[in-house]
Amino acid sequence: MVLWCPDWPVIAAGIVEGVPAHGPVAVLHAGRVLACSPAARADGVRRGLRKREAQGRCPRLVVVDHDAGRDTRAFEPVLAAVEQLAAGVEVVRPGVCAVAARGPARYFGSEEAAAELLVEHVAQACDVEAQVGIADGVFAATLAARAGRLIPPDRTTSFLAGLDVGALGRPALVDLLRRLGIRTLGDFAALPAGDVLARFGFDAALAHQLAAGRDAHPLAPRQPPPDLDVTQEFDEPVDRVDAAAFAARALAEQLHQRLAGHGLACTRLGIEARTVHGEELYRTWRHDGLLSAAGIADRVRWQLDGWLTTAGKRSVATSALVSLRLVPEGVVEHAGLQLGLWGEAGEERDRAHRALTRVQGLIGPEAVVLAELGGGRSAGGRVRLVPWGDERSSGESDQPCSGGGSGEPPWPGRLPPPAPATILPEPLPACVTTADGTPVGVTGRLAVTGEPALVTVGDGRPVEVWGWAGPWPVDERWWAPDEADRRVRFQLLLSDGQAFLMSLSGGRWVLEAVYD
Repeated sequence: MVLWCPDWPVIAAGIVEGVPAHGPVAVLHAGRVLACSPAARADGVRRGLRKREAQGRCPRLVVVDHDAGRDTRAFEPVLAAVEQLAAGVEVVRPGVCAVAARGPARYFGSEEAAAELLVEHVAQACDVEAQVGIADGVFAATLAARAGRLIPPDRTTSFLAGLDVGALGRPALVDLLRRLGIRTLGDFAALPAGDVLARFGFDAALAHQLAAGRDAHPLAPRQPPPDLDVTQEFDEPVDRVDAAAFAARALAEQLHQRLAGHGLACTRLGIEARTVHGEELYRTWRHDGLLSAAGIADRVRWQLDGWLTTAGKRSVATSALVSLRLVPEGVVEHAGLQLGLWGEAGEERDRAHRALTRVQGLIGPEAVVLAELGGGRSAGGRVRLVPWGDERSSGESDQPCSGGGSGEPPWPGRLPPPAPATILPEPLPACVTTADGTPVGVTGRLAVTGEPALVTVGDGRPVEVWGWAGPWPVDERWWAPDEADRRVRFQLLLSDGQAFLMSLSGGRWVLEAVYD
């Protein structure tokens, strides 16, 4: 049993973006019409037309770009409505879903009654028009849904035989078959299967089985996501932190047990509360590990403390709470945590972690940040600040990137390891000269004009250079003159034991960072 929603990309655009789907609307993909509304078809718009031709046929046509994500999101309520009447729904594509017909037919008395109830329920629950088709196999049932037919058992082959080969949905194969004089699915199905495989290939052999009504592909029903949220409605409005925290602890235990029952653990927690005055408060807490029941309870208590009291000069809603809801926004499979070499983490680390998280609860998640390395070419550009507890990136290898293997973008021109220990907030002016005092420069072909021998930083005394490496050129954002950065960088080891990262740009040397 297949449920088909006609012109779904147009309907989804109307649901998500408010496009007037009852008027002339066309959804475009790659510059051609992918779907259009009945009003647009009445004016001559058809699938496959180019945008200019479609607008020429219907000047008042509303054009919308195709968005597969939008189609999928809008179809989710339809799937939920179907699952209320029939279990085991398979999503064929946005706008089309399939279920095994036997169960609903037995429960509701007949296939006709089940199909009628399904169409009526989707119309009432989602305000969406749909058609149902029943046949042997998803392919035939989809075509039956388009025709609004319920094919009796063992009559699928005769139903398919009179349909045009274009129903296969394989343009190249269909064009070839038509040039060979094969116009219907019945003509195609009459060909010997071995000859079809030898002449047209494996995909055509699969299409040959579909044309003959031998759709052996079993349904792959989706598993409805478990309802993991936990909610508590308070009999009396709660305006005290201790009373709210007591309820939050029990709710946290309930959430933790529900997640554990599904083999899951929480990494990102949403806390939602509703006040007497109808205010809806929501805050998301992130964590770079797995939240235990105590961790969930602590974050809920800290957040309630922030909502029910005044933190510094930040005034927050102080009306009493009437409901509290915990939403596990991020979950992962939980197979237990690997302990450290000496057992559990130390008490000092736990106390620091709890203290920083507490500060976040009082003054906001962006108030406590942690530095981590990311992609980039300059020493300072690789450092970014992330809120404490956020999921951190997997980190970037210290090996020179060749565009490869780990899935990270290449950074040509990046300095080799190790990274400098100290990055100066403001680069210091410097001078690099040869032994005879001639300033060292770099030609357009990246050739050094002289051997670096002396380095002077600011007003300091010259220091002898014992070793150097480079140059590493950088030419970034050349297309934006105001933001362009063109420079070469050097690593220099001095006689006093210091190691510098220096750069030359526009004939001027600067000290950027210092190595340990």
